[in-house]
Amino acid sequence: MIKNILFFALCFCAFTVVHAQSDIPTQKPLKIEAIKKADPKGTTKTGPVLNIPSVIKEQPELDYKKPKPVKMIPDEELVQAGTGLKIDPRIGPGERLGGSGEYFADQYLGDVKSNGKFIGVVCRDHEYVDGDRVKIWVNDMVVEPNMLLTGAFKGVNVDLQKGFNKLDFEALNHGSSAPNTAQVDVYDDTGQLIYSNKWLLSSGSKATLIVTKE
Repeated sequence: MIKNILFFALCFCAFTVVHAQSDIPTQKPLKIEAIKKADPKGTTKTGPVLNIPSVIKEQPELDYKKPKPVKMIPDEELVQAGTGLKIDPRIGPGERLGGSGEYFADQYLGDVKSNGKFIGVVCRDHEYVDGDRVKIWVNDMVVEPNMLLTGAFKGVNVDLQKGFNKLDFEALNHGSSAPNTAQVDVYDDTGQLIYSNKWLLSSGSKATLIVTKE
């Protein structure tokens, strides 16, 4: 009886071991394919979804012994800075903002004769008093470096030499409203008015008067 029980017990254990081993999944070897090498020629790739065009037309030739400068755009497209910009050299700073924008060049005031020892030259701003200033030259020498023109006459006495005496009135600015405006009167050595005129000048321009002494 005991032998029969032991026999059935051994058979049951063997069946259990065989059944348990059958539940273990079988292993299959993993197959890894080699990575395809990149195509250095950039040939077109075809596939069911993507069609990637080549972006490399030619293989560059590199010579590290002869470095070349890097250029971002072709030479024929390079343009010098300021090309096409036109600046009118006659227009001074603020000329367009302070007045009509018109340029007033050098002005010839004419000539006058006087045989006296000297003359008196006086100037005033005959229009809106806005801070106009002038420099007075006699025969290319400065006799008044900076005269502020007001509503009243201001001036200098000028000794005359025989022949031509050139008087230049240089506009140092055009005040708050262009142009530089003034009335100029000339008196002889006896106090008689022998000349009167007006000028309209842009900054840097000159009005010239010739006084002749025989």
